[in-house]
Amino acid sequence: MIRVNKDFFVPKYVNGRFSWNAEKERIQFDSREKAVKEAEKSEFTITNGYKFASSMNQREESVFRKEFQRPENSYDPDVILIQDIKNLVTFLSPHDVITQDFLVFLNNGAVNLLLRALIIYFENFLKVAEFILIRRDDICGENARAESEESIKIKRVFSEHLSQYRIIIAREYSKIVLCLGDLKPFSHLPPLANASTKRDQEFHELFLAFCIQIVWIAMHRRCFNLIETEINRLFRSEHFQLGRSNIQFTKAEARLLYGKNYRRCNYRAQNSPLIQELMNVEYRNSPILWIGKRKYRGTDLRIMQLELEFIVPSSHLVLVDITRGILGHPKILYNSLLRFDREMARTRNFTEGDDPYRLVRQPYLEWPHLDEEKIRKLSKTYATVFELKAMPRDIWTQATFKKWAHIKRVTKHFEEKNILEELTLKCKNALQDNSHDLSVQEILKNFIARKKKHRKF
Repeated sequence: MIRVNKDFFVPKYVNGRFSWNAEKERIQFDSREKAVKEAEKSEFTITNGYKFASSMNQREESVFRKEFQRPENSYDPDVILIQDIKNLVTFLSPHDVITQDFLVFLNNGAVNLLLRALIIYFENFLKVAEFILIRRDDICGENARAESEESIKIKRVFSEHLSQYRIIIAREYSKIVLCLGDLKPFSHLPPLANASTKRDQEFHELFLAFCIQIVWIAMHRRCFNLIETEINRLFRSEHFQLGRSNIQFTKAEARLLYGKNYRRCNYRAQNSPLIQELMNVEYRNSPILWIGKRKYRGTDLRIMQLELEFIVPSSHLVLVDITRGILGHPKILYNSLLRFDREMARTRNFTEGDDPYRLVRQPYLEWPHLDEEKIRKLSKTYATVFELKAMPRDIWTQATFKKWAHIKRVTKHFEEKNILEELTLKCKNALQDNSHDLSVQEILKNFIARKKKHRKF
């Protein structure tokens, strides 16, 4: 039985404004509910053929915040984690195509690591793509300037960085393709048939749509077409892309963005760019394959930086001055749809000297060392002693998973029983209710249990 909390309400006047009526000499309310309902019909984002809602009405927002948001007793409830974005995308997704098997798959630790690697990759990919477009404008037009040797070196270093991030994505994606560990029930190659079915194809399409939506929201909802095109290219290759970006790169620019390992051939023999990265891993990049599994011991500063970016939890990014889109930002600066609230940010008085979340410095692209690759060739790698194990903080609990599996029933229950009460009715019920929810002993017991969860003894 699903338990629904009735202590929630929706304001009576949701959309509209108050104005003065000079003829009747009184204040009247002009409702815009009809116009909003007509506008909401077309407010969706088509991703790989699936319609994801781009907004929520007041009742949907109330249901989402009350039942499907991350609870306050979870880890780091005041900052944005991948689980928050995953909850929002799942709620905005078409519920007819969401199955229980897909929810189990989405709640797996390997999928969370893949989503983390994708967000880290696009945090740098979008900045490098913008840098390339700016350099394109500098070398063209009336005030064109010649390409310097330093600029060429910088582009090559950025290209090598993107290739290293793709190795991490390919490693995590290969675990899903091979169905290792808990993903064994999702194998797309059964022993007898040894071939994928139409169900597997739909499952893969829906998962890519989720990846696009999660990365797009994490990147402040910027460059949707570019994100969609790049994710489809990474997982499919350019032969099977569903959409094209409005930004066209030249062959030289594409070579810098896609790396030297990318090869395009006949579609029958074509491998995805992620598999091509795994098939051509250089010796100095081989420690990247163990990032997050074994503690790196060596003198390669680039490997240390990649390890730091990957293993640090999203809630602690502010301590190491690293950004992953909106991950690690305070929830108070964002609304229920995880859109940035500029009015709330102004009250925090962020400046260039006091900018822990890089909101003022966004986008911020660090300048690499020009001789980074030469220095890396002189580095040494030692035998690994320690193994790392990630804490499953982005996993749904059993109660939350049960709600997601019956999301239609929960939403319908809220609407039919009129649980979302008005403000005046809620106040009347609160005045008439003389009972107390929890005793002092229960409050202390919950506090001690929460303290043990966040501290080590």
